[in-house]
Amino acid sequence: MSDKKKKPQKLKARLPRGFGDRSAADIRATEEMVAKIKAVYENYGFDPVETPMFEYTDALGKFLPDSDRPNEGVFSLQDDDDQWMSLRYDLTAPLARHVAENLNDIQLPYRTYRAGYVFRNEKPGPGRFRQFMQFDADVVGAPGVQTDAEMCMMMADTMEALGIARGDYVIRVNNRKVLDGVLEAIGLGGEENAAQRLTVLRAIDKLDKFGVEGVRLLLGEGRKDESGDFTKGAGLSEPQIEALFCMFDFRLTIETDRHGAEVSDLTGRFPAGFPNVLDIELLYDGLSELARMKRIFEVAGYGPDRIKIDPSVVRGLEYYTGPVYEAELLFDVTNEKGEKVVFGSVGGGGRYDGLVSRFMGQPVPATGFSIGVSRLMTALKNLGKLGASEVIEPVLVTVMDGDAEAMGRYQKMTQELRREGIRAEMYQGNWKKFGNQLKYADRRGCPIAIIQGGDERAEGVVQIKDLIEGKRLSGEIEDNAEWREARVAQKTVPEGDLVAEVRAMLAAQAEDRQRGG
Repeated sequence: MSDKKKKPQKLKARLPRGFGDRSAADIRATEEMVAKIKAVYENYGFDPVETPMFEYTDALGKFLPDSDRPNEGVFSLQDDDDQWMSLRYDLTAPLARHVAENLNDIQLPYRTYRAGYVFRNEKPGPGRFRQFMQFDADVVGAPGVQTDAEMCMMMADTMEALGIARGDYVIRVNNRKVLDGVLEAIGLGGEENAAQRLTVLRAIDKLDKFGVEGVRLLLGEGRKDESGDFTKGAGLSEPQIEALFCMFDFRLTIETDRHGAEVSDLTGRFPAGFPNVLDIELLYDGLSELARMKRIFEVAGYGPDRIKIDPSVVRGLEYYTGPVYEAELLFDVTNEKGEKVVFGSVGGGGRYDGLVSRFMGQPVPATGFSIGVSRLMTALKNLGKLGASEVIEPVLVTVMDGDAEAMGRYQKMTQELRREGIRAEMYQGNWKKFGNQLKYADRRGCPIAIIQGGDERAEGVVQIKDLIEGKRLSGEIEDNAEWREARVAQKTVPEGDLVAEVRAMLAAQAEDRQRGG
C-alpha cells in the first residue's frame, strides 16, 4: 500500500443555479437608473427606509406553503431559538412588519421607498433568477383610492424620467374586488377555497407569459412546459374557466360629472348557470372604485395613453385587497430565440389593507408598487437609455524603481491627481517588467500613463503618454526607427505641471470622442 498522501482535490469555482455576478458596467447602470427613480419618489414626498434581508417566516405572508418546514418558494433556516427565518420574498411584507413594530414612532400616512434584493426559491431559467433587485414605494395609513391613483401617476412619471417615451409604456389598472367577485360567482368564495383561489390568481397572472391556451391549462388540470416539467393546475371545470375569461371581455362605461363618478354600464355577462355579475356587491364596489380612479386620472391630465383601466390585470399575490396596477412596456425586443416579442411588465403593485393588520388586530390601509430593477435595466439597455454617463478608466502612474522612497514619490503623484478629481491608480503589480505595465494599461483601457525614471527625476520632469492617441498613431508607423523618432503621443513636462497637462490631455480625448460620435 502506498504511503503517499492523496493530493487534495482542487475546489471547483461555480455559481449556485439562479444566481449571477454583476460587472462594473451593470452596477453603474443600476446605480444610474436607481438614482433617477429615487429622484421621482423624493419629488412626490417619499422618504427612504431599509429592512433586513431575513424576516421570521410567519411574517412573510399567506403564500408560504408550509410553516412547519418552509422549503418551497423561500429560502429558510432555523435560528438558535428554533424559530424559522426566511430570506425576504418581496419588500412589501417586511415593510408591513416594520410599520406594525414601529407604529407609535411613525407619522401616518407613512410615505416610504426602499430598494433591495429579494429571493425566490423557484426553478431558474433564462432571465429568471433566484436573487434580484426591487425598488418599492408605499403609502401606509391612507384608505382612499386617490392614493392608489397617485401611485399610478408616480409610476407613469418614473417611466418618463427613465427616458421611456409615451406610447412605449402604459400603466394598466384593475381592482381585485372585481376579480374576487367573479371568483365568488363561480363558487370559489370563502376561506375554505383560499388555496384554490391563489392558484387561480397565479395562473391568470401568467397570461402575458403563456397566452390564453397556457392559462386555460393552468386553470384546469395543469400545464407541461418545454422541458417536460408539469405544473399542477387549479382544477376548475370548463364552465368555470369560461366564466373567468368573460372577465377579460368586460367593457366599463363610466359616467362622470362634477359630483363624482359612477358605473353606468357593464357589457359582458357570465355563461348560463352563474349569477349576474352586477348583483355581486363586492364586484360592484370594485367597479365603483375604478370609476373614481378613472375620473382622477382624467382631471389630473393623465390620459389613457399613460394610464388605462384594464380588467385583465391580476397581480398574483393573495394579499391585494383593492386596486392593482402594472407598468407595461409596449415596444418589441428580441428574445433569446431571436423572436420579436413585446417586452411586457416591469413592475406593479396594489392595495394591501390586510397585511399590516395581521400584526395589529386593527385596520391599517396600505398601497404600494414594486419595480423590477434588473428587468427594467434590460429594457432601458434595449432603448439605449443606460450607460450614457461616461466612466473614464484611471490614469496609470507607472513604477520604475521599487525602493520605499521612489514608491512614496509615485504615490504622491497619484494622490495629487486624485485630489484634483482625476481618477488615478499607481501600478501595484510586478514593476520590474515595464512592458507588462503598459500591457496592463492597454487591457484596463487607461487613457494616460505617467512615467518617471531616474533620469526624469534628476531633471524634475515626468513623461505623460497619451495611450488613446498612441494606439491610433501606432497603426500609421511602419518600423521601430520611425517609432523611436516619433515618440508616439508622449510629452515631457515639469513635475509641477503634471495635473494641468493630464487634465488638458483628458479634455482633448473627450473632445475627440464627441466628434467621433
